[in-house]
Amino acid sequence: MNLKVISRNVGVALLVSALFMLLSVFVSLADGGDSALSPLLISFVITFIVGVFPFIFVRKTSQISLKDGFMIIFLSWLLSFIFGALPYALWGGPFSVINAWFESVSGFTTTGSTILEDVESLPRSLLFWRSATHFIGGLGVVVFLLLIIPNSSPVRLRLTNMELSSLSRDDYKSRANKTVYIFAWVYLGICGAAFVTYVLCGMPIFDAVCHAFSVCATGGFSSRNLSIGAFNSPLISIVTIVFMFLASIHFGLIFMALVNRSLRPLHNPVLRFYCIALAVIAVITSMSLKLQGVNDSWGGAFLDGTFQVVSYASTSGFAIADNSTWPVLPCFMLVLVSLVCGCAGSTTGGLKVDRVIVLFKAIHMQILKTLYPSSIFEVRVGRRILHDEEIYPQVLYIAMYFLLLGASAIVIMLMGDPHGHALVGSVASLGNVGPSIYDIGSMGNFNMEPAGIKFVYTVDMFLGRVEIYPVFAVISSIFNRRY
Repeated sequence: MNLKVISRNVGVALLVSALFMLLSVFVSLADGGDSALSPLLISFVITFIVGVFPFIFVRKTSQISLKDGFMIIFLSWLLSFIFGALPYALWGGPFSVINAWFESVSGFTTTGSTILEDVESLPRSLLFWRSATHFIGGLGVVVFLLLIIPNSSPVRLRLTNMELSSLSRDDYKSRANKTVYIFAWVYLGICGAAFVTYVLCGMPIFDAVCHAFSVCATGGFSSRNLSIGAFNSPLISIVTIVFMFLASIHFGLIFMALVNRSLRPLHNPVLRFYCIALAVIAVITSMSLKLQGVNDSWGGAFLDGTFQVVSYASTSGFAIADNSTWPVLPCFMLVLVSLVCGCAGSTTGGLKVDRVIVLFKAIHMQILKTLYPSSIFEVRVGRRILHDEEIYPQVLYIAMYFLLLGASAIVIMLMGDPHGHALVGSVASLGNVGPSIYDIGSMGNFNMEPAGIKFVYTVDMFLGRVEIYPVFAVISSIFNRRY
């Protein structure tokens, strides 16, 4: 393991964070120097010095092993969490050490859970930094490591395959060394389009920036206590639904649709399944809200139901209604979509629709093999035939995901779980959804949870964002010197 190479590349992540801390300083200065000016300035100086240090004393090299790549992923996220917590901890207020850590991890992993009971009490510069962590984390999930590894490195291709699901590539043809740039442009395009649209819909510019950062990263941090509901605008709510949906589908499909000026690339079995599932669950949720008296009108019920279903499925976590008082059925629907979530190749968390489709088809094939043992059957997703070596990792990942989910809930219950959120909180954290139901629902927060439980949730967020395998690979490389 080459520590010099690792330190140099991890320094890039810290310099990106330092850049946005500096932008937050400018926001503070524009407001006349608010109370977060000193915390942000100090955090910028510390983060910049630590980030730039390896560039001064370590020579650049193109030799990066796969083990080094995994360690770069792991340390980049971990150190981003630590240095990203500095502005919160130095500002004080509701941010104890564990609360600052929780808010930082939630931001960078684009989870969107918060400990804040009064978001609007924060100075605008700190609100900007809070949303910026979403923007950094969302972009980093897709392209960070691929941008720093040389194009010619064989490690780049292997790590590209780890980041992007092959199941969503039927109509997406591009060389691996171009994929990262395509994803970056789509990500930035969604962010820019969201900002312009929000402003045109009447949202103030500062709020538009913060919400654009959050929606493109499917994060959920808002500059308002009532999230999107604070604007009391059906138009803004509908626009948010559209951008949450766009950010939750494979970026490569969006790119091909724009380049070809055709909707044909969107005729994808994964996307089709995702759209049908969202529509069915949204209808069930909306009908339940109307028939059980939560909403007085059908229009309000369908807007609230559809918004929350897309918000949870995309792992965005925005809200226009308080689901803490909702009946059991719509709450169950939200927990269900929190498990599966969006498509591979996007910034969403969870199991991903792609893996669920593979699981269903693998089960179906196994049943057919049991009935007709002498016959040969194939798992086919669209025009693509999947072999056992492609099916096995997806099914194994689902098993690992539920094992971790159960382990997290058990650990939290052993800690006391005073509010009974162990399972739903773990689902929301491991899936990077953010809000869940009950007291930690769409308008709730995690401030009432004990420090130990908050830490467990942050571990879930981390595992959910890097998709488990890289973390286990790093742990294995540390304790197993033979590889």
